[in-house]
Amino acid sequence: MYGSDGVPDSASSVFGPRVGVAAAYAELLAGPGIERGLLGPREAPRLWDRHILNSAVLAELVEPGLRVADVGSGAGLPGIPLAIARPDLEMVLIEPLLRRSEFLTEAVQRLRLESVTVLRSRAEDVTPSATFDVVAARAVAPMERLAGWTLPLLRPGGLLLAMKGESVSEELRDSAASLARMGATSWRVEVAGTGVVEPVARVAVVTAGRADRVPERGARQRRKNR
Repeated sequence: MYGSDGVPDSASSVFGPRVGVAAAYAELLAGPGIERGLLGPREAPRLWDRHILNSAVLAELVEPGLRVADVGSGAGLPGIPLAIARPDLEMVLIEPLLRRSEFLTEAVQRLRLESVTVLRSRAEDVTPSATFDVVAARAVAPMERLAGWTLPLLRPGGLLLAMKGESVSEELRDSAASLARMGATSWRVEVAGTGVVEPVARVAVVTAGRADRVPERGARQRRKNR
């Protein structure tokens, strides 16, 4: 159900008193986001369910007060909705393309997201000292390649949260040997957004192991997969 302002009723349960900030972000996506080609024009009618709420429910899987990176942030998904829903998080939006990083910077400023910074970079070029508690990614790359880019960014015990489709279990199964070689200690599938979004968000949760088990910046694997 949607209110007269075009905001779904479920948004209040996800964003609480910051639902107005989420609505302002929806306006940015529907305007400059589509005009600049960050989202297709057909996405406008489904911005809330498919993109904003689908991203924000990731908050169910993130503990309070953590440092989070959104890799391949694009139009800010899932990082900006997650940051709006969870202002306790320190969020870094990592995006290599100029036009997208410029949009992200403008959005962060206009929405006054003080806990969010934008880093124009490829994930594999981020300094090794910039370790995170959580790395989130949405529709960025196949699991094996994504893990090669992101596991080096995580502290030991940190989590990669990869938002995937219905075949996520099969993708994790097929990537199991590679994940183990890259130092992951466990991997599983979680769902988020039950009762909020339909279909629910399916998330591959990969736990990073010791830093000395992670290939150096994943360089060899990235070259192989590119």
